[in-house]
Amino acid sequence: MSNTEIIVLALPIILVSLTLHELAHAWVAWRLGDPTAKEQGRLTLNPLVHLDPLGTFMLVATYVIGGLPFGWARPVPVNPSYFRRPKEGMAVVAAAGPAMNFLVALGCYASIVHLSLSGHVADAVSVGYTINVVLGIFNLIPIPPLDGSRILGALMDNATYARWLQLDQIGMLIVFGSFFIFRSEFQDLLASAFNHVTSFMSTITGA
Repeated sequence: MSNTEIIVLALPIILVSLTLHELAHAWVAWRLGDPTAKEQGRLTLNPLVHLDPLGTFMLVATYVIGGLPFGWARPVPVNPSYFRRPKEGMAVVAAAGPAMNFLVALGCYASIVHLSLSGHVADAVSVGYTINVVLGIFNLIPIPPLDGSRILGALMDNATYARWLQLDQIGMLIVFGSFFIFRSEFQDLLASAFNHVTSFMSTITGA
């Protein structure tokens, strides 16, 4: 496919994938007792509510250039004081986003394996699989403010956790710097993780 065809195919899939990721955060936070996301209109499938323009552009650009999408959406507001156990609640909310991406990827992989897809439908499902696996993996990187940092934070004592959250202000700079300075190594690690996930998907779908 040409770059234009890839963009036309990937953009709506990226919008849906990011929306489902953020909606999962919002829904789980609400179910755990935090009404913040719901009150701010984030319990919706409307992608315009969830998307960050720069993050979406980065996803499309890195997917077209390198085949591995790298980007983000607007973070869902979460107030952990509503949770009975704030650190653990934040970890569960954080895990919901990548879990949603992996569930979507599983559906895509099962469709590829067990359905006779062809043409643009097959291309779209394949792109959907790649995007959702990479989004899931990327968000599990344990660097604040990514979801993996909140999951790791549940294992910390309160004082360490408070200092850990202070890295939110510079965490994405660390991720960006790592991506651009060590781009080849970063992509190799991402590709390796992608292959492991694909192997797992193959096992559970009976491919």
